[in-house]
Amino acid sequence: MKILRTAAVFVLACSISSLAFASAREQMNAFTKGVNGLESRFQQQVFDGNGRQTEKSAGTVKLSAPRQFRWEYQTPSPQLIVADGDHIWIYDPDLQQVTVRNQSFEEQSSPLAVLIDPTELDRQFKVSEGGTAEGMDWLLLAPKKTDDAPFVKAKLGFGPTGLIRMELDDALGQHTVIAFSGWNRNPKFAKGDFAFTPPKGADVVGDTSEGAEVLPLHN
Repeated sequence: MKILRTAAVFVLACSISSLAFASAREQMNAFTKGVNGLESRFQQQVFDGNGRQTEKSAGTVKLSAPRQFRWEYQTPSPQLIVADGDHIWIYDPDLQQVTVRNQSFEEQSSPLAVLIDPTELDRQFKVSEGGTAEGMDWLLLAPKKTDDAPFVKAKLGFGPTGLIRMELDDALGQHTVIAFSGWNRNPKFAKGDFAFTPPKGADVVGDTSEGAEVLPLHN
């Protein structure tokens, strides 16, 4: 048993060593190759311009090509965000309120969107290598279309398990850190994962009269 454990450690060390010589872009390409769906757990922290933590939450995220996602906060209070391909649904169970709007460039320009559609990476962002820090290789992103972007810069930290951390800075100085764990590639999603029907009795705010406005950007 001791020999088997030693061999396993040796194999793991060799694998990590080989990944250490790959750039963040190469690691992202390897992580996203052949992917049409992803799911993971996340922990999110938000800091104000003075570096003071203002929010802390955790939950699960599911992504499906071409533009569907399910972002579910479980703690400290539940909230569900579903993009069905045409609309964004935000459900707050505590308030019994649903907000809905057309899916648009704001969602398409999310760094997470490139995990299931890597072809959008260079179309949407100015991309550069950020070097190695905290045991991760970093990819730096700056939106090409700055008017509608929800952030001014982003960092994606990659390691042996794929995307480990995402950091976002917005125009107001707010800094968001999201740590991912347990990525599952091409999972079998449940039938209703990317659909949403407002619960009976919930207040619905917004409009569902038109479809998505997600179009490619022009360089």
